[in-house]
Amino acid sequence: MQRWLVKFSLFLNYFVFAILLNSVGTVILQVQNTYGVSESDAAILEAFKDLPIAITSFLVASFIARIGYRRAMLFALGFIAVVCLSMPQLPAFWMAKAMFAAIGVGFALLKVSVFATLGLVTDSRREHVSLMNFLESFFMVGVLSGYFIFSAFVDDADPSSFGWLNVYYLLAAMSVAAFLLLLVARIDESALETDEPGSLSSEFAGMLKLCLQPLVLVFVVSAFLYVLIEQSIMSWLPTFNSRVLNLAPSLSIQMASILAASTALGRFSAGLLLRHFDWLRVLVVGLVSAAALVLIALPLAGNSGGPMVTSWLQAPVAAYVFPLTGFLIAPVYPAINSVILSALPARQHAPMAGLIVVFSALGGTSGSIITGTLFEVLGGRTAFYFSLVPIGLIVITLILFKRLGDRHLESGS
Repeated sequence: MQRWLVKFSLFLNYFVFAILLNSVGTVILQVQNTYGVSESDAAILEAFKDLPIAITSFLVASFIARIGYRRAMLFALGFIAVVCLSMPQLPAFWMAKAMFAAIGVGFALLKVSVFATLGLVTDSRREHVSLMNFLESFFMVGVLSGYFIFSAFVDDADPSSFGWLNVYYLLAAMSVAAFLLLLVARIDESALETDEPGSLSSEFAGMLKLCLQPLVLVFVVSAFLYVLIEQSIMSWLPTFNSRVLNLAPSLSIQMASILAASTALGRFSAGLLLRHFDWLRVLVVGLVSAAALVLIALPLAGNSGGPMVTSWLQAPVAAYVFPLTGFLIAPVYPAINSVILSALPARQHAPMAGLIVVFSALGGTSGSIITGTLFEVLGGRTAFYFSLVPIGLIVITLILFKRLGDRHLESGS
């Protein structure tokens, strides 16, 4: 197996879906401008993305090893290429819902396969943690790129224009390129084979039993809370920039890239820090610092107003400061994912990855819908103060997760 080619393919696959998956914030803003839908109606796009992720992961994760990780990823890339080509041909809000549902299905197949494949291309827990952090940081590079790619197709002079939909032709081409690269890569999945494979029902039951383990249960709560925080901010930051800070639509999208950039940098930095410091200490310090930054940054947004801002140099301080929370909370997700996966045998990585994706999706949907509703009822600043609640809760669950993890290692179970 040419591991470098497989790893490069995994990174590219993740890059493509990072752009598609996290375009929901941009699309939430654009469907309000183009189709005239309300904030609460636009927020439903998050559910159309995340619920198919959760359902698909729950149904296929226990037996995806039978299908083959490579086949599952190829299907996801081919499927999403067709959907992207359809998006500009059917310019309607229902098509945006259908597109995110398709993205959800494709991403569920891809993420479970990618996470499970990491165990096949790494030889130690340290290598696994390192590759996981770099993979997740590259995911954020994809998110960062997506903001600039989409903003290039937005017409500030006519925000209601349908021209932004042409971006999906480019995304379809990127999906095809990722498909072709994976087609020539070869993944050795022989480690997943067993002499007496169980029935599909027994493997599905095994995934459910896995969820009942105390260590896994606390982990999924932690993952749920983290994604709730991240997605509530990421999905609504372009709208916050536009409606609260009065930035032009394209600039609102571009400046949301600060969040993606800071998150990518945070995960890359964590890959270095976690080699020398205990992971719990690093994560708790980051979360407490993020809460402090929220309390500092959001009051600055209250001073914004006046004419529409059209350049980075004219943007208020809050547009630069608030997205830096991404740097501080970024290490949480890849760190806890690596801890739980490294604690399990290779054949359980796929069902565990499925549980990760399921609860991440549910967290993302909950965060976006709650924030969207608060945004419409109470305003953007108040909506983002909501992030302080899950930040406090996740500190508690991480401490418990650490204690249970240490007991798991001591028992050797």
